[in-house]
Amino acid sequence: MADELVLYSNPMSRGRMARWMLEEVSQPYRVEMVEYGPPMKSASYLAVNPMGKVPALKHGEVVVTECGAIIAYLADAFPTAGLAPPVTSSLRAPYYRWLMFAAGPIEASASNKALGVVIPEDKRGMVGYGSSELVQGALEKLFDANKYVLGDTFSAADVYVGGELGWMLQFGMFEKRPSLVRYVADVSGRAAFKRAAALDDALIPKKA
Repeated sequence: MADELVLYSNPMSRGRMARWMLEEVSQPYRVEMVEYGPPMKSASYLAVNPMGKVPALKHGEVVVTECGAIIAYLADAFPTAGLAPPVTSSLRAPYYRWLMFAAGPIEASASNKALGVVIPEDKRGMVGYGSSELVQGALEKLFDANKYVLGDTFSAADVYVGGELGWMLQFGMFEKRPSLVRYVADVSGRAAFKRAAALDDALIPKKA
C-alpha cells in the first residue's frame, strides 16, 4: 500500500499551489484544512510545521514544508508525471534556478510592495532581489522568449512560478506586462489547475 499523501492547507493561502501540484501528479491525497488564528498555532499543527504556516505535506512519515519544497518534492517523488528534468539533464539548472527565483526574489519583492516597503536605491545591493523592476524584467525576458520556464515543456517550476505570478498580477503587485499575462493564462488553463482551483474555491466561505 502506497504511503498516504496529506496536504495541510487553507483555500486562501499558498496551499493552492501545493494542491495544484498534487493534481498534476495525479496521485490520491486528502486535505486537512487549517483555519487561520488559533488552529494554525495549535500544538497539534505546530508538531507538523513549527512555523504555524500552511501549506505542509505529509507523505507517509515524511513531512515537507515550504510551498516550493513541496512542489519540488512531489515532482521527484512521482517521476512518471514528467514534471522535473532528469538529474543528469542540463535543464536541471534552469529548473532549480527559477524554482528558487520564485521562493526568493518574486516572494520578497511582492511582499515588500504589499507592505509598502521601499528599498532606497543606494541600499538595493543589500537585498537579494535588488528591485521589483529587476524581478519583473527578468521574468519578462524569460517569457518573451519561452512558453514555459523550460521552453516548450511544462514542469513543476511552472506550478510555482505561475502560481506566484498569478497572485502578483491579480492583486496588482506586478505590472500586467503582455508576456507575463500570456504565461499566466497558459498555465492557468491546465486541467489540473482548474480542478485544484475549483476544489479550493468551494471551500471559501460565501459572503453574506
